[in-house]
Amino acid sequence: MLYRKMPKVSKELSILGFGCMRLPTEQNGTIDSPRAISQIRYAIDQGVNYLDTAWPYHGGKSEPLLGEALKGGYRDKVNIATKLPSWMVKDRADMDVYLNKQLELLKTESIDFYLIHNLNGPMWDNLKAKQVLDFIDKAKASGHIKYAGFSFHGHVADFKKIIDDYDWEFCQIQYNYLDEEHQAGREGLEYAASKDLGIIIMEGLRGGNLGIPEPPPEIGALWNSAEQKRTPVEWALRWIWNHPEVTVVLSGMNQEAHIEENLRIASEATANSLTETDISIVSNVAATYKKLMKVNCTGCEYCKPCPEGVNIPAAFEVFNKLHLFKNVQEAKFMYAIRCSGILSGDEEGYASRCIQCGECLEKCPQQIDIPSVLEEVVTDLEDEKLYERVDKGRKMLNM
Repeated sequence: MLYRKMPKVSKELSILGFGCMRLPTEQNGTIDSPRAISQIRYAIDQGVNYLDTAWPYHGGKSEPLLGEALKGGYRDKVNIATKLPSWMVKDRADMDVYLNKQLELLKTESIDFYLIHNLNGPMWDNLKAKQVLDFIDKAKASGHIKYAGFSFHGHVADFKKIIDDYDWEFCQIQYNYLDEEHQAGREGLEYAASKDLGIIIMEGLRGGNLGIPEPPPEIGALWNSAEQKRTPVEWALRWIWNHPEVTVVLSGMNQEAHIEENLRIASEATANSLTETDISIVSNVAATYKKLMKVNCTGCEYCKPCPEGVNIPAAFEVFNKLHLFKNVQEAKFMYAIRCSGILSGDEEGYASRCIQCGECLEKCPQQIDIPSVLEEVVTDLEDEKLYERVDKGRKMLNM
């Protein structure tokens, strides 16, 4: 296992982090506890020392499962990362309630890496008004958390503002070879590094989709053109670890074979180890994926706000994912959650709310025929089970 340090943290962290959002499950959807615990402990025995969970994962069952897994001396070998459920916070007192409950569930006196979860600009402004900075300061002073950070899903300008608003030790961003210009992106990664923040990467495989064994034929041909043969998973992970700014890459490992593969890669993938030819191939793969996308949306959000509240960037992101990776049920579920507003506190933003007023057409720098594409989104992603999926999502988020 290779290790890296954050500039403001003396600990060495395994470059591979164990993500506890997609643990193995039984047929009824509950966590397969014996298998999950065995997987977590095996990864720790092989050198993984950063474990990431959160209040809503597995409908609230991930944190207590991790607490069980770390019994028998394992807690002393690892760093726990969990998150304040920002969207559920009503006032300053709620922050202490959630943290105290998380300490109880995780069976620990202190959380090593504590994140403010799922931030964007408006969410951050809302939490600041509720005194989240006071919460962080007091939690650190009490020893209940050691290092403070945040996870982010928003525009890069808001990302920079959040970084500048507090003396964070680390941040967590979505980053992979398809998302260099999406959300925080490379610009945000470099900005965070310039401020001496440790950087945790989530969605390095885009929910596993960049690691599917049989990618689209055009993609497979590019991988096969490389002199050094690697699996799609290895290409994706090595591309991220090639960035010296990155500290840890999270992987939602729930199959033993996946754990073994990730451990092997994490023992070899040093920073700046890819050749110029390797990087060129990955760039060509990314460009080809983007050509295969149904809509050329960069997620810049210039189309917002929509007068009818349609969450155009989120709808297009899920729409593209559906057509790239063909996972219909996953895409419909993500669309229901992303556009329902339950994570952001916004009103519903489904594509079917579009009245074709045309205001977005004047704003889009990509000159996308947004109303026409939204009609396709409705056809592909909205059906009679839409609100059943929203209800399922609420239960998973404990809302």
